[in-house]
Amino acid sequence: MAHSFSGVASSADCGLMKDDPILYRAGVAPDRRALFEIATGRQLTYAELDARIARCTGFLTGVLGARRDGARVAMLARNAVDSIVLAFACQRAGAIYVPLNWRLSAAELRPILADCAPALLVHDEEFSADVARLADADPEMAVISTSNGPAGLAARIEASLPAGPVSADADGACVLLYTSGTTGQPKGVVITRRNAFFAAVNFSFVGEIGPETVALCDLPFFHTIGLIAVARTTLMLGGTLVVSDRFTPARTLAALADRQRAITHYFAVPQIALALRNDPAYSAAALAGLHALFVGGAPLTQALIESYLDDGVALVNGYGMSEAGTVLHVPIDRRAVQDNPGSVGLPAPLLDIRIVGEDGREVDEGEIGELWLRGPAVTPGYWNKPQESAAAFTEGWYRTGDLGRREANGFYRIVDRLKDMYISGGENVYPAEVEAALASHPDILDAVVVGIPDIRWGECGLAYVVLRQGAVATGDDIAGHCAARLAAFKRPARILFVEAIPRTASGKVQKHVLRQFHSDETLQRQAL
Repeated sequence: MAHSFSGVASSADCGLMKDDPILYRAGVAPDRRALFEIATGRQLTYAELDARIARCTGFLTGVLGARRDGARVAMLARNAVDSIVLAFACQRAGAIYVPLNWRLSAAELRPILADCAPALLVHDEEFSADVARLADADPEMAVISTSNGPAGLAARIEASLPAGPVSADADGACVLLYTSGTTGQPKGVVITRRNAFFAAVNFSFVGEIGPETVALCDLPFFHTIGLIAVARTTLMLGGTLVVSDRFTPARTLAALADRQRAITHYFAVPQIALALRNDPAYSAAALAGLHALFVGGAPLTQALIESYLDDGVALVNGYGMSEAGTVLHVPIDRRAVQDNPGSVGLPAPLLDIRIVGEDGREVDEGEIGELWLRGPAVTPGYWNKPQESAAAFTEGWYRTGDLGRREANGFYRIVDRLKDMYISGGENVYPAEVEAALASHPDILDAVVVGIPDIRWGECGLAYVVLRQGAVATGDDIAGHCAARLAAFKRPARILFVEAIPRTASGKVQKHVLRQFHSDETLQRQAL
C-alpha cells in the first residue's frame, strides 16, 4: 500500500499563491526582521523587503517589457539579499528565476543558457570573465552586474518605480533549477508556484519552522535546499533568514555561537557537517542554541551522527530532490535519531510515497524497490524535454530512480541509486552498503564504489578511497576490513587510492566521472 499523507490541492485551493508570502508577511508583521546578510551586516524588515521586491518588479517590467510573461531571468551570483529580492520579483513579474551554479565553468554553463534562453543574466563581478564568454553566444540577452556602480542591479532597483504582482497561474513555472548533473547532463527542473508553496509547507512541518526561527543559509541558492527549503520556508513562516555568501567553518561556527544572532536552524550537506566538527574552532557550546542541525544531499556516517549526539546536537537526516523538495525526514527528536541510524525518516506530510519493484508492483515491507512520489510539490517535468518528462512519470507518479525500503516502524532508508546498483555473479550489489563498510575504517576519510565490467562475474566493485591525513592503511588492510563485514560478492575487487572524490555542489558523488576515469584508464592500459 502506498504511504499516503496527502490530497493534491486543486486550483480552487491556490488563491493564497497569487501573491508571494513576503506580501503577506509585510502586511501582518511589517517591522519583523526578515533578512540579515553576514558579509555586509545589512538587514531588512519584512516591510523593507517587500518594498525592495516591488521596486525590483518594476525594474524587471521595464527591462523585459511585453516579453516578461514566462521570460527567464538567470542569476550567476553568490548568496545575497538581492538574490532573494530578484527571485521573488521574478514571481511577481511573471518571469522565471534561473539560479545558476557558479561552480561551473563557462563551457558547462553554455548548454544550460542555451536550454533556458534567458532574456536577462545578472552576475557577480567575480564571474565577469565567464559571463563575457557566454554573452557572445546570445547577443539578445541583457547582462547586468550586481556591482555597486550606477549600472549595477542595486542602483537599478532603487531607481525603479514599484510594481505590483501580475495575476498568474498557480501551475505556471516560477523557478528553473538545473540538476546538479550526477549523470553529466543537467536538466532544468520546472518549479511551479504551487510546487514552491507546498515544498515550503512540507519543510516547515518536518523542520519545525515558525516565526521564531532564525535560519542560517550557507548552502547556495542555486540548489533546492538553499532556495526553497531554507530561504523560502523561513520567509513564508515569518522567521529570519541569515544569508551567508560562502561556507567557511570558522565563520559559520562564529555565527552559530553568536547568542545575539540566536540562530536556531542550520542546514548542511554531510561534508559541511564533517568540516565543522573537524575545525579547530569547533565546540559543543557553539551549537548549543540550535533546535537542530539538518543534513541531506548525501549519505551520513554513523560515526558523524554519534559525534554530534555526544555533544547534545541532533544531526537530523533527510532526503529530498529538486523535483520534489523535502521528501523524507527524521523527526527532530534525539531518540528518533539514535534509534534509526542510517534512516532518512518519515514522509513529508503533503506527499504520497510508494516503493515499487521491477514488475511495477509495490513491494512488501522491508523489501527494496524504487521510490515513487506524488503530491503538489512534485515537478510537472523538465524544461524543453518532453520525452524525459514523460519517462519520469508512470500513471502520475514521479519515479525518483532511487532504491529504498520501508521498515516496520514506518521509517525509510535509501539503499542506492537504481542506476548505481550492479550485478556480480547474479547477486545485486548496492554500492552504498559497501561504502558504509569502507567508511567505518578509521583511516578512510571518503570512499565511493562503482560497478565495472568483469570477465568472470559480469561486474565487480571498484572502490575509490581517500585516506585521512597521515593514515597508512594499505589495500590489503582495507580488503581485510571489508572481509569481516561483507559477503564475498559485495567486497570491492579493486581498491584505488585517490586524493579526492568528485562531487557536485550539493555533495553528491559524480559517479559518471569515476566511471569515465576507469574507462579511460582501461583504454590506456590496452594501448600499451
